[in-house]
Amino acid sequence: MSAYPISIKGVLRAPTGEIVLLLNERREWELPGGRLERGESPAECLAREMAVALSLQIEVGAPIDTYLFEVVPDRHVFIATYNCRLMGAFKPTISHGHTQIGCFAPGALPANLPAGYRASIAAACSADV
Repeated sequence: MSAYPISIKGVLRAPTGEIVLLLNERREWELPGGRLERGESPAECLAREMAVALSLQIEVGAPIDTYLFEVVPDRHVFIATYNCRLMGAFKPTISHGHTQIGCFAPGALPANLPAGYRASIAAACSADV
């Protein structure tokens, strides 16, 4: 068992090519996703979280990276990020835990996006080239 909670996050592009981000209660933008549940694969977790958090259907692609993220001082979460592809219509809705959905060009990401998410987005975009 991990000493840290595990969160699976996805780099998802809107049909315009922009990156989909969510604004959390700490007023930071983050990649969509959530906690891995017992018996669940990372792909199952991410598909479930995208459906719950955004009402979107996705296909989970290749892993991008993993790292330990300090959410607040002395509170860490193990993050695993994956490339995602939208399956179906892009009509996102917001769920509890987030206050806003934003779509940002990869070269114009918001300042209040943590470095780990920023690195995952850069890696996903460079893999597309």
